[in-house]
Amino acid sequence: MPFLGQDWRSPGQNWVKTEDGWKRFLDEQSNYANEINSYCKKEEYNKENLLHGTNYNTAAKKRKKDLLNSKAKIQYLPQEKWIYVHKGSTKERHGYCTLGEAFNRLDFSSAILDSRKFNYVVRLLELIAKSQLTSLSGIAQKTYMNILEKVVHKVLEDQQNIRLIKELLQTLYASLCILVQRVGKSVLVGNINFWVYRMESILHWQQQLNNIQITRPALKGMNFMDLPLSLQLNIMQRLADGRDIVSLGQVSSDLLVLSEDRLLWKNLCHYHFTDRQIRRRLILSDKGQLDWKKMYFKLVRCYPKREQYAGTLQLCRHCHILSWKDTEHPCTANNPESCSVSLLPQDFINLFHF
Repeated sequence: MPFLGQDWRSPGQNWVKTEDGWKRFLDEQSNYANEINSYCKKEEYNKENLLHGTNYNTAAKKRKKDLLNSKAKIQYLPQEKWIYVHKGSTKERHGYCTLGEAFNRLDFSSAILDSRKFNYVVRLLELIAKSQLTSLSGIAQKTYMNILEKVVHKVLEDQQNIRLIKELLQTLYASLCILVQRVGKSVLVGNINFWVYRMESILHWQQQLNNIQITRPALKGMNFMDLPLSLQLNIMQRLADGRDIVSLGQVSSDLLVLSEDRLLWKNLCHYHFTDRQIRRRLILSDKGQLDWKKMYFKLVRCYPKREQYAGTLQLCRHCHILSWKDTEHPCTANNPESCSVSLLPQDFINLFHF
């Protein structure tokens, strides 16, 4: 029967080979140490116990890393920022790639600091909160909450994308209420009291976002209000969310007039929706003209909006490796860029539906 100490990975006791067989080595018995020197040579003794020393050093490093992981918020992750997506077992690879494994390996903690990837990560967090939270492993759920906490702190610090994070927290809280109360605690990994604590943290974050006070930056040069009206309208046409246009129109009377521009809302409707969808939701104003603003908000409630992100995840069709656009991966194709396909957040989740 093997020796089992306080840590099962410890090498156990030291044994030496003698003429009478294997005997336990005790440091406190000097006479027994003399017998060992008489029975075996020093080189043979070092050779026999070399493996024990190696195992002990490996176990000590393992215990140290486990201790650091238990105290850290983000668990130990591999250095590679890409992952091989395989849906079946082969002779070279066994097992499946899960959503939780990909979520841990693709370095979302650093991605939220990049303004090009921020909206992509937030949208992915929202989709996971709606339907995929129970499919994550315990470590992936912990990583999810830690990334969410970083997102909230970033928004509180730079005071941007407040409405986006409010909607994310509201969606996550509603999903957790259903999972904890209606379905039962067996669908969530971990103690039920710990998930109640996380729900209280979400409520605290929502209160912080509601009480946030926007500070006006101290700019001495030209600002948005100093631009000509034509340039202001041109900038407003770059906004992809109608709610941002409405909020901008509440700043001043001049911006209110620009926010009611019919061509502005018409272009916004044609950007997000097809002609067939628009024809099914026609709304006329009192003057007998199409009310594009009302049509936009009605179309939003009926159809999904067009999604476009500056920084996305990409899948290599040649080697089936998933990574960020600005991250290199070991591809054997002659032209790796031609083999890469950008993935929307929903496409990323669909990769792991078996």
